[in-house]
Amino acid sequence: MNELQQELVQQLQKFRLKEIDPFMEMDDEAEEFRMEIFHKLGALGFAGMTTDEAFDGMGLSYEDFSYALMELSKSSVSYAVTISVSSMVQAILKEFASETLQKNYLPALARGEEIGAFCLSESGAGSDAASLITRAQAVEGGYILNGSKMWITSGGIASTYIVMARTGEEGAKGITAFLVRSGTPGFSYGKKEKKMGWRISPTRELLFQNVFVPNSHVVGLVGEGFKVAMAALDKGRITIGAIAVGLAEVSLDCALNYSLSRQQFKQAIFDFQGIQFMLADMALEVEASKLLVLKAAENYDRQVPNQKLACMAKLKATDTAMKVSTDAVQILGGVGYTREYPVERYMRDAKVLQIVEGTNQIQKVVIARQLKNQIQPKNARA
Repeated sequence: MNELQQELVQQLQKFRLKEIDPFMEMDDEAEEFRMEIFHKLGALGFAGMTTDEAFDGMGLSYEDFSYALMELSKSSVSYAVTISVSSMVQAILKEFASETLQKNYLPALARGEEIGAFCLSESGAGSDAASLITRAQAVEGGYILNGSKMWITSGGIASTYIVMARTGEEGAKGITAFLVRSGTPGFSYGKKEKKMGWRISPTRELLFQNVFVPNSHVVGLVGEGFKVAMAALDKGRITIGAIAVGLAEVSLDCALNYSLSRQQFKQAIFDFQGIQFMLADMALEVEASKLLVLKAAENYDRQVPNQKLACMAKLKATDTAMKVSTDAVQILGGVGYTREYPVERYMRDAKVLQIVEGTNQIQKVVIARQLKNQIQPKNARA
């Protein structure tokens, strides 16, 4: 880490230990999202780290952002994910939206005064996102939006929603991205999901009944919404990978500290080779995952994004978070399965990281396609 990154991590560590940790177990049980915590993170600059300073962001790199998310997720994956997704919305606006939309909505998001939500998945369109059926019908001055979205992170607490809807033919080419604000007539929320993990972060269904969206709120070009969504997910894979690394690191730390203090057969359980091998394997996977995530972030910052590497980083880091948190529970034994220690929460929070921003099976499909694309040009030259 460079000096700036060390400062960011230290600031976040101080913040999370004071402002988040004291409430985590209680809020996880109650499924309570504290907006004041998000606002405080925004006031410190962490809600808009990669957004340009011209829009009240910090203008930092994705490598800087990755280090910050790694640190924040050690206390709360839920708040880290909220910032990750809201930042993804900011990236969409910066890359594809009109200057007017940028000026109107980016600053509040970057300052952490508002939250952004990304709305692609539907009940019948998850991994096959291009099959979505929410429709936007062209009318004078704009579009009428009808349909629903499922499993939307920050649903109900976000103010700005980037919604993908069908404006044309079937498949990816018939999708357009729209900016829809909370409170728009006809836009409402369905049930709040009862989840295994990420219990502080609300996940809701979104309902659109004859919602009018003006032409000025089209994000990007009509018919290129799937392109907008995929560009956002390329960034999201890096940030979700970073969150997974932080979760794996804190799981390892908890298991290591417990193994050094827990006595069995008149010695610390750390002294048993079986435990040492588990911890060594956990540390190896955490470090490998961290290097992959940081390399993917570095490539993006150098403006040479590598989709294959980003998918590998997300795949490796989230699988590692699941494995390391599970092994941490195992090392703690019976108490690891209770809420006396946080490793049971780490394990619950880790699971969905393998699902969001494209399931890990989808990551493998994308990686394989990229491998095929590398070979075909060589065969064509031959």
